[in-house]
Amino acid sequence: MHILDNHVHTHFSSDGKDHMETVIKEAIKNGVSHLTFTDHLEYNTDHFSLDLDGYIKQIDEYKEKYKKDINLLTGVEVGYKSYIRDEIENIIKSYPFDFVLCSTHTVGDKDISRLKYFDGLTKKEAYDNYYRSIIETNKQFSNYDTYGHLDYVIRYGNYEDKKIVYNDHKEVLDETLKTIINLGKGIELNTSGYRYNLDSPHPNIDILKRYKELGGEIITVGSDSHRAIDVCRDFDKAYAILDYLGFEYVCLFEEREPKFIKFNSEIIYSA
Repeated sequence: MHILDNHVHTHFSSDGKDHMETVIKEAIKNGVSHLTFTDHLEYNTDHFSLDLDGYIKQIDEYKEKYKKDINLLTGVEVGYKSYIRDEIENIIKSYPFDFVLCSTHTVGDKDISRLKYFDGLTKKEAYDNYYRSIIETNKQFSNYDTYGHLDYVIRYGNYEDKKIVYNDHKEVLDETLKTIINLGKGIELNTSGYRYNLDSPHPNIDILKRYKELGGEIITVGSDSHRAIDVCRDFDKAYAILDYLGFEYVCLFEEREPKFIKFNSEIIYSA
């Protein structure tokens, strides 16, 4: 049994492997109650990556087709860039999204998934620059619901130990979390870190703990799946971490409003 998955990609994302209906059928088979599609809205040179009209139409068709089996929700993962802020705002206002996930995939003009981003930088500099970029994004843009994979940068650095140690980045991490909390936004617990052999979710447990200590309450759980078989993958670990840290609720968003869902030991150990 699974409650939800709030971060799911399909064939509408350039890196999505499976058709949307395949993902839905796999989710139903695994007992998922709520599934939020968050295909990538990225800006590639001169156009946005997502066929928004086709995307919304497809979700609406499957909402009706599978309404007795699963609650399908319309989300989007915004790869924010400051120079297209107005275009992003217009898109969000123009489509009936339930959920907007904001993510930082680039810093300046450098793609974090490329080693070029890390050239000439120490590990501390590379990580601190990433968080300063998130802080700046939040000063410019607040039309989102939760912030995605808050230590995404660790996936790609060519370091022997990639982990972000909280005490090594305390000042910038606290500012990042406080900025998000003060805007009334949330963060996600993204389980894809386990699939990247990082032995940790995004963000790691120390950052999740600090988020709670600072008063953060809104937390969504997402697999960041790009294949149907990865929907809700490693959610047993996610719920165990949240339980250990004292969280009692996870969120999903409908019509941009958070719904707090209480989880219990039955969910933790059956996920």
